[in-house]
Amino acid sequence: MKIANLLKTVVAALLLVGCGHNTTPEVMKFTNNLTPEEIAAGKFTPEVMWKMGRVGSQKLSPDGTLAVFTITYYNMASNKGKTDLYLMPAEGGEVVRLVRNASSPQWAGGRIYYMAGDGQVWSILPDGSDKVKVTDVEGIESFGIAPAENALFYTKKVHVVDINSSDVYADADKSKARIYDDLMVRHWDYWDEGNYSHIFVAPMDGGVVKEGKDIMEGEPWDAPLAPYFDAEEIAWNNAGTALAYTCKRLTGAAYAISTDSDIFIYDLATGLTRNICKEWGAMWGYDKYPVWSPDDTMIALRSMRRAGNESDKERLFVWFAKDGTMKDLTPNFDYNASNVVWEGNDTLYFIAPITATHQICRVGLDGSPVEVLTSGDHDINSFSKVGDKFLVHMNTIMKAPELYTLDKDWALCQATFINQQIYDNIPMGRCEKRWVKTTDGKQMLTWVILPPDFDESKKYPTLLYCQGGPQSVVSQFWSYRWNFQLMAAEGYVVVAPNRRGLPSFGQEWLDQISGDYSGQNIRDYLSAIDDVAREPWSDEERLGAVGASYGGYSVYYLAGHHEGRFKALISHCGIYNFESMYGHTEEMWFVNNDYGGAYWDEKNRTAQRSYRNSPHKDAAAWDTPILIFTGLKDYRIPYTQSLEAFTAAKLQGVPAKLVAFENEAHQVFKPQNSLVWNREFFGWLNKYLK
Repeated sequence: MKIANLLKTVVAALLLVGCGHNTTPEVMKFTNNLTPEEIAAGKFTPEVMWKMGRVGSQKLSPDGTLAVFTITYYNMASNKGKTDLYLMPAEGGEVVRLVRNASSPQWAGGRIYYMAGDGQVWSILPDGSDKVKVTDVEGIESFGIAPAENALFYTKKVHVVDINSSDVYADADKSKARIYDDLMVRHWDYWDEGNYSHIFVAPMDGGVVKEGKDIMEGEPWDAPLAPYFDAEEIAWNNAGTALAYTCKRLTGAAYAISTDSDIFIYDLATGLTRNICKEWGAMWGYDKYPVWSPDDTMIALRSMRRAGNESDKERLFVWFAKDGTMKDLTPNFDYNASNVVWEGNDTLYFIAPITATHQICRVGLDGSPVEVLTSGDHDINSFSKVGDKFLVHMNTIMKAPELYTLDKDWALCQATFINQQIYDNIPMGRCEKRWVKTTDGKQMLTWVILPPDFDESKKYPTLLYCQGGPQSVVSQFWSYRWNFQLMAAEGYVVVAPNRRGLPSFGQEWLDQISGDYSGQNIRDYLSAIDDVAREPWSDEERLGAVGASYGGYSVYYLAGHHEGRFKALISHCGIYNFESMYGHTEEMWFVNNDYGGAYWDEKNRTAQRSYRNSPHKDAAAWDTPILIFTGLKDYRIPYTQSLEAFTAAKLQGVPAKLVAFENEAHQVFKPQNSLVWNREFFGWLNKYLK
């Protein structure tokens, strides 16, 4: 049966055919199970937020008629989430739950492949029939099916290096030591125990795949890259004869100080691997996310120029198989490129952050300028494209992600309404765009989020939101960790400036922060909060500052330099002491780029813009109540930074509280931990600002 004809029978067939794991297929009517009390209160709370369905991976069928996507719901009592697979017409309409407890959907031919709850790859037809188990391999973490359905890859951890003492010494099997002779000993939220993510390939010949070939056998590096292990960094060619993947083939201190990853091509027939980036020339920064052209003669990739700068411009390059040359398609486009999709063999679509939004762009191989196709205050996070049909994953500060279509005029039309029950019963705060003049005479875009029942005749406590990264845009993002709507619902005006050091305003604006954490970007923060505080509805006697990561550093720095502006501060996993941070963290390229190098280097110790302005040096000036969050598994900005700051506050008699999550890292992800985080967050603000 052709896919185009399946659409008419999908719903009926699904009601008759068992298609999932422990499920009965059903046409979905989405509700978020709000209680009568929550509806009557009409207030957006952390409890309501955690009832929202989270729309995830989405893919259009090869003929563009159907869309498969995931939705994740969380259960607060079990402290877990569950992801299911859904199907709908590409233009929107009735949504059917296709498979329960499944993730990572992808199309190949007319079938949908997915990762099931048993940890194996399965496939199914879109009408819910012919469910087939594809793999029987322990430890699969991600997978990819060749478009020709003749091969697959999967990734899993492989033990390569003996680091645990029980591995090194066979007669000490109860010993619990790790033994290192080089960096990096830990990364993000885990200790290196000698296990690395490797890619395995296997033919698909109709049987269940029980074992593939490790194409990185014995090598001490990861593909995809740590710490995110994003399977989008691996791509089959359309013929299923070659695999392109991202890898950083460095170890030890060399790995810790460099971001130099490359694109490799593995040829299934010969078993040979080539590095197309180093073959072409000096590509020393991040080179990632290969995407094959339809005719398999080219690969599009994203490339950074500087090997020690994780926030350099992501340039869109194309590699030509014919002669091994590379071409930069965005040399005059001062923004990053992501989510690259081919149209034919001569045009590429991608997403770029532009003026604190994310838009779809287009560029040709002919050297013509980049076209920005969409517009509006929104974040397009990803999209699928088949022919002239687009399926877009989009959100704003006022609405969580949903799926949208694009018409011929590049206008967005909502296709899913997963959380409509919440919006129908609970008002959201209005988001306004504001341009603030900075101390050096530039214009800075600042989002101002107002309480849902905003009354300009009243005065509201106002929060300065300090962004982390430090180079991540304050766009129209929706966050389940730092949610502006929760702050607005609690009666706060939120001021979210795109201070110096953030993307989407050109590379010069972005680069300014490196080596100057306490400089112009801090003055930008103060310009934003001072501008809004002058409004008659903002109470300048009830101002607070909050932030995480670099934003947490900002709060620590402002604690010693805010000149009485703020009455309450909150820092989450912030940098407090530059010198100890340099030795505590793991990605040395980050501190080398942002601090200028090591603290023992005399030029860095005396540099006006670096170590001399570490927040701990001005702790004696602290006098403002401060709440500090940290995660004990955070090795990016280790929890010891938070302990130092808390100790400094308490020994000086400054009101302070420390909340340390035993099972969280740099962010708080677990549902019940999130409830605790939000209750402590708003408890602190309400105590000192209301």
